[in-house]
Amino acid sequence: MTATALAVAAPLTLGAAADAGAAADHSIVFARYTATAPTEDLYAISPTGGTPVELTHTSTVSDVMPSWSPDGKRVAFVRYGSAGAIDGVWTMKTAGGGLKAVPGTKGASDPAWSPDGKRIAYAKPVGTQREIYVADIDGTPATRLTHSAADDLHPTWSPDGKYLAFNRADSGGHSRLMRIRLSTLAQTAITGSASHDWTPDWSHGNRIAFSRVDSTGFAHLYTARPDGTGLHRITAARLNDKNPSWSPDGTRLVFTRGGADDADPEHLYLVRADGTAPTQLTKADSHDLEADWRP
Repeated sequence: MTATALAVAAPLTLGAAADAGAAADHSIVFARYTATAPTEDLYAISPTGGTPVELTHTSTVSDVMPSWSPDGKRVAFVRYGSAGAIDGVWTMKTAGGGLKAVPGTKGASDPAWSPDGKRIAYAKPVGTQREIYVADIDGTPATRLTHSAADDLHPTWSPDGKYLAFNRADSGGHSRLMRIRLSTLAQTAITGSASHDWTPDWSHGNRIAFSRVDSTGFAHLYTARPDGTGLHRITAARLNDKNPSWSPDGTRLVFTRGGADDADPEHLYLVRADGTAPTQLTKADSHDLEADWRP
């Protein structure tokens, strides 16, 4: 299916005026599904609150894992359908239209835009596990960065574009944070091999936020320096906190908070980087996931 045909089948509803307002306050884009609408669509919301704006409306395909371009003019995301005919990384304009598939990304997940806006990193299946790839925005050349027996997921770029951090999940149920230098492909562990660390996000201030299932049995937000030092816990509620994303100025995080049961609603929350002032952002009876804060 072509991008043009897909744009007709799945029109975007964010108007230019709404997008201009969203740009002014660095809106947050996220994926949402509900019990009555189980197919995920993308939404945007101001960090000051209000009613989320629906960006995609696709009854037969899911739109998930959004990632803003550095200039805030496009969003990369994963689109997939049950029949497999639509599958991979796409980009779109925030005001609607301009849908483009990224070639060679069938089965890919976790797209992350490079700081210079020219490349996208993503995780892609190789055999029974996922590896980290980087490609130009047009999909070529796609370069495989990792070769591991574990699952390498959720890449995030360093501010200078020289490194990626990601989480490596092994068959024993552990997941640690790793760092890879793009020029040499040298890899360094950030957190320990017995960790349960997921979904890192690298700030412009050179801190990495991530979700850790700790001794409480709940997932909490933590931050650390890229070398693993300076570990600091941000949240401590008896709920599961995941998918952190930094604000452009590095002072706050947006994340998903949910209960222990998959049937419980999951909402977006904001918190200061020091762990103070947690604030609920979305309140619908929904699952609000994978938020990314506009640069």
